[in-house]
Amino acid sequence: MRKFGRTIDQRRAFFRSLAANLVLKEKIKTTEARAKEIRSLVERLITYGKKNDLAAKRRLSGILPAAAAKKIYNEIAPRFEKRQGGYTRITRLGQRMTDGAKMVLIEILK
Repeated sequence: MRKFGRTIDQRRAFFRSLAANLVLKEKIKTTEARAKEIRSLVERLITYGKKNDLAAKRRLSGILPAAAAKKIYNEIAPRFEKRQGGYTRITRLGQRMTDGAKMVLIEILK
């Protein structure tokens, strides 16, 4: 697990924020390391949304803001009813000019 120079509490909040932005916008531009870390979190959240029960709904609400949890439960999870994983795509964009970091586009598939 990458630490990103943060304490565990800061890191959890950081991942939740990135995951919420990805869910709400369905596509974000970020560094490769960040994208690889949040991919597993977002895919797990979508799998919870597919379960379609109260426990899954509460788990989503505990991790994400209300708007993002509703979007997963009502819009995103039904899209992947028959799909077993692989809900996101990471596309490489090249390096950032300022510091040379590898940039990617992470998106939720349609």
